[in-house]
Amino acid sequence: RVSLGIKQLEPDPWATVKERYPVNTRVVGRVVNVTDYGAFVELEPGVEALIHVSEMTWSRRMKHPSKVVKPGDQVEAVVLDLHPRERRISLGLKQLEANPWSTIEERYSIGSVVEGRVRSMTDFGAFIEIEEGIDGLVHVSDLSWTKRFKHPSEALKKGQIVQAVILPIDSKAKRLSLGIQQLQPDAWETFFSAHQIGDMVRGRVSRVANCGVFVELAEGVEGLCHNSEIPGFVPRKMEGP
Repeated sequence: RVSLGIKQLEPDPWATVKERYPVNTRVVGRVVNVTDYGAFVELEPGVEALIHVSEMTWSRRMKHPSKVVKPGDQVEAVVLDLHPRERRISLGLKQLEANPWSTIEERYSIGSVVEGRVRSMTDFGAFIEIEEGIDGLVHVSDLSWTKRFKHPSEALKKGQIVQAVILPIDSKAKRLSLGIQQLQPDAWETFFSAHQIGDMVRGRVSRVANCGVFVELAEGVEGLCHNSEIPGFVPRKMEGP
């Protein structure tokens, strides 16, 4: 038997890809195939590279590569990694633009008010998209000074446009904390700033407990009048506070 090869008449294009496509250089190619995990781009005959779905956009909302590219598209990308022996080249599209997290502290400051759309919810809070690629978390405990929510859906709806205050920023971890209750002054701080020990106050009895009665002094502010502070009064027993 004699085995013949036609491709061996020409040099293997993968033998010199390191010299022709070094890491961090920009390349242009044609999209030849799109899969669930990425898109294959032909850089030259015999040399294809993969743009993984995670390297297509800085936004975390990308569900499928077909939302960005389709077969036949001419695209520009950045070489991220290459392994000539395995005949693998990794490309990135998002690297053509600056990472929005790298400059977030220059564009936003703690305490400033931003506006965004409620993108998703979890048991512990709601994610607000304040710009493409930047989501901030409003923890359920930061929704209201006066109300306690078990789930953010009790206060917000998906797709709703809301305002929030920027809390801590962690650009390295790509985390941004937001607060909605911070748009209004803390009812407790407001009350304490206007009252001191010994002041006479008026309020409405909001509930009765075994230990005494709770009096609403202002919206979101309750005070406990203990049994020992109510001469001659014994509160009725209740199943719960």
